[in-house]
Amino acid sequence: MKHFSFLKRKEPLNDTQLLMAITIGIFLIMYVSAIMLFGGGFNHAQQIFDMLNDNASLIIVSCGLTIVMIGGGIDISVGAVTSLTVMSCVLYLNRGGNIYVSILLALGIGLAFGLVQGFLISYLEIQPFIVTLAGMFFARGMTTILSVNPQKAAHKTFNALRAKKIEISWLGYKARNGNLVPARIELGVLVALVCVIFVFLMLRYIRMGRNTYAMGGNQQSALMLGINVKRTRFMTYVLSGLLSGIAGYVFMLHTGAGNATNAAGMEMNAIASSIIGGTLLTGGVGNVIGTFFGTLSLTTIKKIVVTSGLNDPWWQSITTGGMLCFFILLQSVVLGKRSKKKNT
Repeated sequence: MKHFSFLKRKEPLNDTQLLMAITIGIFLIMYVSAIMLFGGGFNHAQQIFDMLNDNASLIIVSCGLTIVMIGGGIDISVGAVTSLTVMSCVLYLNRGGNIYVSILLALGIGLAFGLVQGFLISYLEIQPFIVTLAGMFFARGMTTILSVNPQKAAHKTFNALRAKKIEISWLGYKARNGNLVPARIELGVLVALVCVIFVFLMLRYIRMGRNTYAMGGNQQSALMLGINVKRTRFMTYVLSGLLSGIAGYVFMLHTGAGNATNAAGMEMNAIASSIIGGTLLTGGVGNVIGTFFGTLSLTTIKKIVVTSGLNDPWWQSITTGGMLCFFILLQSVVLGKRSKKKNT
């Protein structure tokens, strides 16, 4: 009988795994449908790479928000912190700054916001929405003080780094003139993938990650298990702030410029990506891999709308809102049915 142990019934997927699987499945269905309906660029690997190139910073910010939301919190300051990081680093580099110091500056800005907001929320027990709302306004104000006008990075070493791309010739495509165009990936995408892997491993294998799930699922139970809830919540906001700083530098690598309106609305897109990826606002359920595919799903539906000829910006907002409502309803139905089965 030991030889047939593989026939034993496997354990059912938990809520996090199920919602992640649904997100990945819907993304694949959407993308395959786009290929069948529109063809064109959707047939090329570069389309996926362009989605990653354009949204590397959003993926990083969404990773931070996923951590916070799994712990039962919220952080709406991430977009403004990203903007402040971009403007600060651009101005520093344009004044002859060192590129390595500019990276430390980006990390320092994100870490400072994470430490202050985490302390206020965790140890002074102020509502997360109020604290991060204040952080958002403060970061936006500081960005405007630094410069009202757009600032383009003129640092030679930085621009040389920004120009570097990874080329994959065998995933390229032939242009109309017959020349082979290799697929290109920006360095920021590699940073985003490293962040996704780090957060995934942290949430799954490190004690702090397991404590975050326990805290978000039921804070009272977490306290009874001996988990330091205040320290765990504090660390979630520190990580969110730090990832926002990293996202700011990646955003700068992609655009090469700073603007007071940089990353405007990024926090809302990050929340939407996390929810679409299977992270519950109530906490305790979520996976950063799902968030990654949630970002891709959000980008895919926007590209489908544009390819359909609906170029007006409000159509993208309408489809994003509809998609978000669909996933929230789907999560509610799926988890509701699972809870009924468990109770029967």
